[in-house]
Amino acid sequence: MNELTERLLRAIGVLILRVGAGVLMMTHGWGKVKRMLDGNWEFADPIGLGPTLSLIAVAGAEFVCAGMVVVGLLTRAAAAPVVFAMLIAAFVIHANDPWVRQEMPLLFALMFFVLMWTGGGRFSLDALMWPALKRRRAKAKV
Repeated sequence: MNELTERLLRAIGVLILRVGAGVLMMTHGWGKVKRMLDGNWEFADPIGLGPTLSLIAVAGAEFVCAGMVVVGLLTRAAAAPVVFAMLIAAFVIHANDPWVRQEMPLLFALMFFVLMWTGGGRFSLDALMWPALKRRRAKAKV
């Protein structure tokens, strides 16, 4: 396999991971967004922020940030709150639960952690935006 084919396959792999993990995470976040829209602000307070702020933060991570990851917008930064939320879910919320309750948040944390390192990849809004910004900055310096 030549280098061009390998780069393309890697880019497609990141795309599949980004969209798949993001959409799956958004399904978890949607329930929390819906809860807020219905006026139900009852939620756990695992790290002492208060139930309302905790719900807003988790819904933001699981729905908004995951949506940003899906389209590849600020992918590295958007993935970080999801990783944090999933680690809190695994090690605080489900700390005393059986492994089966900790496994899913850890798998999500792992996927989004990988996306923090890889970024959005070739087929993302990041890839479209940042080269254009670099060109604009280079022109401004001339």
